[in-house]
Amino acid sequence: MRKLIGLGFLMFILISSTEFTSSKLQKKANTLEGTWELLDRYNYDHGNVSDTLLNTNGYRQIKIYSKGKVMWTRHSPDDPNEWFGYGSYTNTEDHLEERLEYGSESMMAIQDTVRVFQFELNLHQDSYSQISLDENGVRTFSENYKRID
Repeated sequence: MRKLIGLGFLMFILISSTEFTSSKLQKKANTLEGTWELLDRYNYDHGNVSDTLLNTNGYRQIKIYSKGKVMWTRHSPDDPNEWFGYGSYTNTEDHLEERLEYGSESMMAIQDTVRVFQFELNLHQDSYSQISLDENGVRTFSENYKRID
């Protein structure tokens, strides 16, 4: 009986350590799927960060990426305009493209000239930056997000 209990205890330890080790080895791939909140923005000068713009006075911006679709909304107590948009997105490891289909009146005024937004993408598990580039591929501006779901 003693050997049986010892064998059972040994099996329990082996199974427990196997589950712990295998779950530790599985690395979750970085993905945009989820809900994100804007932390801050960077201005670039000659490709280097020159200024950080913090969210102030209750400013909030949220993006939701799900199954190839994107929706974003912005709330700024200092701006009477509504800001939101909806569309599709695709991304690679270092590139993000958003194709907005419709949005608020303020956004639609911009969409008359720009419907496809392309960014350099710097994606991590719980944060990402979408970086605007000029016609020469030099960084000019970025929005920096944190995952909230």
